[in-house]
Amino acid sequence: MGAVIQKRGEGGVRRRRRRSHSAAMSEINVTPFVDVMLVLLIIFMVAAPLLTVGVPIELPETAATPLPTEQEEPLTITLSSDGRTVIQETETPREELIAKLRAIMAERKDDKVFLRADGGIPYGQVAQVMGALNAAGFRNIGLVTETGGPTFDGAAPSGEAGGR
Repeated sequence: MGAVIQKRGEGGVRRRRRRSHSAAMSEINVTPFVDVMLVLLIIFMVAAPLLTVGVPIELPETAATPLPTEQEEPLTITLSSDGRTVIQETETPREELIAKLRAIMAERKDDKVFLRADGGIPYGQVAQVMGALNAAGFRNIGLVTETGGPTFDGAAPSGEAGGR
């Protein structure tokens, strides 16, 4: 079979013109966007662990569900196993605790405070700090724990297959 040229009208040949190289490209090149997003992902993955409160303690484990996050940065009090009391990231002697907490409460809108206490601290010391928080005007005290602890109802803690 041979090639057939179709003629139109008065014998003119219909031919397509090729697109010139200066025409605008209609597709979006997403490669630079993906590159930037991957770099940002790596930066955030490296930086996120550094944003936690910097006093290392061993939190006790419970079966409680986490509290929802708030708009205002929560006040965090940390009791370490070596007897230090830290407000946010500032170490505070226990004698000055109520005065500093009252000054903080005067500047805050929210009375929510998170108490992080090492699992090896005697309950009496934790109760004393909770009393100081109450005396300073903080009525909404949350105890920070790790998840995966005992449930006391015979059910397996989250992440385990069988009961203890």
